[in-house]
Order: sequence, then C-alpha cells, then structure tokens
Amino acid sequence: MTSPFYGVGIGWRPEISGFVGGLPGLRFTEVIAETVPVTGPLPPGLAALRDRGVTVIPHGVRLSLGGAAPVEPERVAQFAAAAEALDAPLVSEHIAFVRAGGVEAGHLLPLPRTREAVDAVVANVRRVRAAVSVPIALEPIAAIFDWPDEELTEAQFITEIIERSDAMLLLDVANVYANARNRGTDPVAVLDRLPVERIAYCHVAGGDDVDGIYHDTHTAVTPQPVLDLITELTARCRPPALMLERDGHYPPAAELTAELSAIAAAAGYPDPTRRG
Repeated sequence: MTSPFYGVGIGWRPEISGFVGGLPGLRFTEVIAETVPVTGPLPPGLAALRDRGVTVIPHGVRLSLGGAAPVEPERVAQFAAAAEALDAPLVSEHIAFVRAGGVEAGHLLPLPRTREAVDAVVANVRRVRAAVSVPIALEPIAAIFDWPDEELTEAQFITEIIERSDAMLLLDVANVYANARNRGTDPVAVLDRLPVERIAYCHVAGGDDVDGIYHDTHTAVTPQPVLDLITELTARCRPPALMLERDGHYPPAAELTAELSAIAAAAGYPDPTRRG
C-alpha cells in the first residue's frame, strides 16, 4: 500500500475520539461508514484527524453485499458520499449479509460457501464500485457456524470473490484466528492459502470464549495467538497496515496504549503512541 496505510491505527469511535486524536504517531484510522454525516459537518474529532493528514477509511457494515437481492441504491449512495466527505482513498465492507426478505438481522451473517453465493457478492460489489470512485476492500467475517453443503473452502471462497470482483482484501487477523479455533484448524495454514498479495490493510481485535466458542467481540484485549499470527503474516507479504478494532467496554487509555504498542511490536512497526 501507499505510505499513509503503513503502520498501526485504531478505529475512530465517538467514545474514544479524544484518545485516538491524541495519538502522535497515528497515520490512518477507520470510521463506520453509516455514521458519517453526508449533509452536515463531520464530528469535530474526526474532522481534526482528516485535517491534520490522517487517512480516514469509511468501513461499511450495512450494505449486505452477500444478500440475494441487489444492494439498496440509497445505502450505496450514502457509502459513496461518506468516502467523498472524508476524501478517502479506499472504502471497505464485509463478505456477509445482514438482511433477507426485508428482515434485518442486526448482525453480520456468514454466507454459504457456494458458487451461487460468490455470484451474488460479485454482482453487488460491482454495483457498489460503479457508484464509488475509489477502490473497495472486502473483509471475510468471523463465523460461529458454517452452512451445510459447501462447495468451496474458506480460502477458495474468498479468493474467487476477490479476483472476480477485482477488489482488495481487508484481512481481519483476529477473524482468521477465531474461525480456525472454532473449526479446529491451523490459522497459519489458512494464511498460506489466502491472496495476501491483495491485502489493503488488516483488522486486529480481541474476543471472548463462551461455552467453548470463540466470539469476535472487539471488547477484549488482542490475545497473544493473534499477535503471533500478525508476526506470521508480516513474514509472508509486504508490510500490511494494522487497524485495532474496539467496540464497547472501552478500557482506560493506558490499556489501549499498551495494546497498540503490543500490536506494533508483533509486526515490527513504529509505535503509534509515540512520535517519530
């Protein structure tokens, strides 16, 4: 990626906007696309980051790219407007669906790994790309179940979508860990089968074990196995930018600082909590 994407960032949220804005070495951040006002001014903290040259990426959670129905034009228009308001060089969304038959799930739901599902995602990504003037990166999600009668492995499914839609990959390292742990597979082996050469940037987060199922909650500190996976990833491809996701149960600033420093150390990157 170009230099603004190098290093370690943290997702901008109103609850921690002061902390994010105060990071002296921050070069890029991410905001939930659906929260970006497109008719009025940006939130002051977000506007300040953009104005000081920090790259801000709108990250969608509501387009439902994996839905059988075409993406809704109004949502695509808001997505495109958010990118324009932030002067973003990139947008991102999930390989998932959030609604079907007019019913909102309220969660990112996994897709059946079938060629029909690939076709649906690719068609919707093309519709979005027709309206958005910058590249799009697609994020495979963490799933606590798999649909039956799969036709493709996870890596094959992701690779075919990325290649056919000519999109980039937003690789969530924590999701790779979560899926491998829940399926009883090796996360490093998954990395070796993914199109890491198409990575735009990466997500990093912590999760919680509930009755033997690991949930990608974004409410806990990044665990050591995910840090180890970051080290494995950086040995396999060009240095990917890393974005810490925190959503709810925000810890004190000292704990967030320590987490960012640990992520930077795992990748061998400059610490965003320090100048220089």
